[in-house]
Amino acid sequence: MSPDNTRVEAMDASATANVIYLKERSFFMLKKDLILRNPLRLLGNEQETILSPGGFGAILARAGVGKTSLMVQLALNTLLGNRNVLHISMNDPVKKVSLWYEEVFRHIADKYQLAQIDQLWEGILPHRFIMTFKVEVFSVPKLEERLTDLTEQGIFFPNMIIIDGLPFTESAREMLQELKQLALKHALHVWFSVRTHRHETVDTDPDGVPSAFQNVADLFEVLIGLKPEGEEIHVRVLKGGSADRDPRGLQLDPATMLIMDIADKAAAV
Repeated sequence: MSPDNTRVEAMDASATANVIYLKERSFFMLKKDLILRNPLRLLGNEQETILSPGGFGAILARAGVGKTSLMVQLALNTLLGNRNVLHISMNDPVKKVSLWYEEVFRHIADKYQLAQIDQLWEGILPHRFIMTFKVEVFSVPKLEERLTDLTEQGIFFPNMIIIDGLPFTESAREMLQELKQLALKHALHVWFSVRTHRHETVDTDPDGVPSAFQNVADLFEVLIGLKPEGEEIHVRVLKGGSADRDPRGLQLDPATMLIMDIADKAAAV
């Protein structure tokens, strides 16, 4: 091989490396931009630190109001930050949960008119792991056993756990205390969906927490309620959240169930 050919190959390799670097930088900036533009920032901060390690958060709402959609948006925001999410579903199979993620992600992509959607989607998928349990057999020791299987084999190390569909019965407190110890041990935080019922009153608690949840509310750092009013679904912080931000303008878009800042919506009109 002549010296000239060697120089050409070296230049080609350098150009390829630059293209790859620019592509990676482009995805990094795109993810960062999506996180900064996400109205979820009004619940925490730009670094997705609504909850600290060991922290519990819950989305409370009646059936069909948008709990799972908001949980998935919290998860996607974490995934965009290259952090790992373990999604535990008590009701739905893996395929259905996967479709939830894909649908919410497509809505986000449409909202922000994203290019390279497929590449971005493929890039965040390795950071997500879906696990299913039947409610009647779920326990913290069983979860820890399966979590240990994942971590000891180097398969997955979650930074955040989503638990969707866990019933909050009178005996839930002991289980939640065990789970909090597990979260502290692994330096991760946990979000739960909590189904409320129309007959439950929120007037007896100064923070607006439903009566059926009040015996475990002290274990949670952040509580978020979804309240339908006519055609609107309001997002209300019942406990915790960022002290220096005002989240009162947050709603779920009834068409897409994406969280939106009504100040941004008004500015766009």
